[in-house]
Amino acid sequence: MRTEGALVSSKESKTMQQVAPGVACLPIVFVNALMVGEPGGPWALVDSGLPKYAARIRRAAEERYGAGAKPEAIILTHGHFDHAGSALELSEYWNVPVYAHPLELPYLTGKSPYPPQDPTVGGALALMSRFFPHRGINLGERVRPLPADGRLPGMPGWAAYHTPGHTAGHTSFFREGDRTLIAGDALATVNQDSALAMLTKKQEFYRPPSPFTTDWQAAHQSVEKLAALRPVAVAAGHGVPMNGPGVAEELAQFAENFTPPPKGRYVREPALADENGITRLPPPVPDPLPAIVAGVGLAALAGAAVTIAARRSKDRT
Repeated sequence: MRTEGALVSSKESKTMQQVAPGVACLPIVFVNALMVGEPGGPWALVDSGLPKYAARIRRAAEERYGAGAKPEAIILTHGHFDHAGSALELSEYWNVPVYAHPLELPYLTGKSPYPPQDPTVGGALALMSRFFPHRGINLGERVRPLPADGRLPGMPGWAAYHTPGHTAGHTSFFREGDRTLIAGDALATVNQDSALAMLTKKQEFYRPPSPFTTDWQAAHQSVEKLAALRPVAVAAGHGVPMNGPGVAEELAQFAENFTPPPKGRYVREPALADENGITRLPPPVPDPLPAIVAGVGLAALAGAAVTIAARRSKDRT
């Protein structure tokens, strides 16, 4: 069974959704940021959304936790621009550290860009991805590796699970007490390959964002790892959170039937990375769209030239 999270009572953050006790989801355009922790107690921000949305997140935090509220930390599932875009501004404003898996640090300290996105996988998101950045960001000394002892600042009762595939250091978070899962981009709860599904926000478990996933075998294994947790509430980086008694079974079926895109740069050969960033990339595959666009443009120019020539000839007569 799928149910949309109850809206958080707030004048400003009318779209905030209650995923589970102490977990609120704030949609930011097409990506989610999560505030984890009950008002009056410690809390953490999981993912920081797109660049230039720090003010919106701060307002939502103050409405939820009170004036002047700040988290114990900002914790990132990974460092893609839509998940870490406001991390530096928020970290400086609140004066709190940012945590991520050690394999994400090269992309959060300016050492390495991410592997290039693959628009040839097809679908709506792939089409748009041609205009998205794949560079990393530099958080400097504000970013730290997730604590080796498993402790998550501001998130007591939660455990981190390394879920690579979408990125090398992607991490998901699970609270055993009530079986709540924060999946990041290990999976989605909307089909981002479909423009209609993204517009209607139809809830379904779907593979991680295809053009930015660089190891599909690892991505499948990560989904299987998360399905084995049998969560009853799931908040992903993209899509409306899902909760209810049928969620665990639906996720298990999704994991069993998981399939990568039929084509693409990373489908048969993954990108490889270590603690310093990219170590090996598979060769790019031909992208037919630029040639198609160029052909359409040339045809349009040729048609315009013929029309102009015909008009001039008519004028002379």
